[in-house]
Amino acid sequence: MNKLLTVIVDDHPIVIEGLKTLLKNEDNLEIVGSFSNAAQLLSYLSRNPVNLILLDVTLPDIGGMELCKMVKEKFPDTTILIISNHTERSIIMQTIQNGASGYLLKNSSLEELRQCITGAIKGTICYSKEVVEIISRPTKNQLRGAPQLTRREKQVLSLLAQGKTSQNIAQELFLSPLTVDTHRRNLIQKFEVKNVAEMIAAAHREQLL
Repeated sequence: MNKLLTVIVDDHPIVIEGLKTLLKNEDNLEIVGSFSNAAQLLSYLSRNPVNLILLDVTLPDIGGMELCKMVKEKFPDTTILIISNHTERSIIMQTIQNGASGYLLKNSSLEELRQCITGAIKGTICYSKEVVEIISRPTKNQLRGAPQLTRREKQVLSLLAQGKTSQNIAQELFLSPLTVDTHRRNLIQKFEVKNVAEMIAAAHREQLL
């Protein structure tokens, strides 16, 4: 059986050493590199094949969420597992949307990590036990029910979800860009999110898209 060529990306050397120690006796893995930032990883990937990346969310140059998306666009066959201390549901959901195959907290057991690696390589999305609990807790929005949107807000939301700019949307709906920006601000407020990406994720959860 071919070993999974694995790299670890984390800005804490102690975490990298800990993961290497944990995984050094695994029959199905070979740690071929470890990096403390995104630039080093991208440079390595451009020259070497990698099957599995164990990736932290917090990096000094490009955040793990964004990096995940970049890697999956260039190397779709590379499996990415997030290992992080971040417990915010929106971060977890966004990394999965960006192509990660799983999300574990840094206090996960070796057994959980093993199971997640096996599952991710087979194509399933895996979470550590604690992450499953975070995801399954209802959000404030779910407890309160979906936000009430006007017909125009629904149109703007749908076009934003297609990746269109305020300028495009204004032309398409025969509105001024200023009016579109107002709708956009109102939508972000109604969904109680920080940005358009979070709003689109929330709208999908509420089945408004």
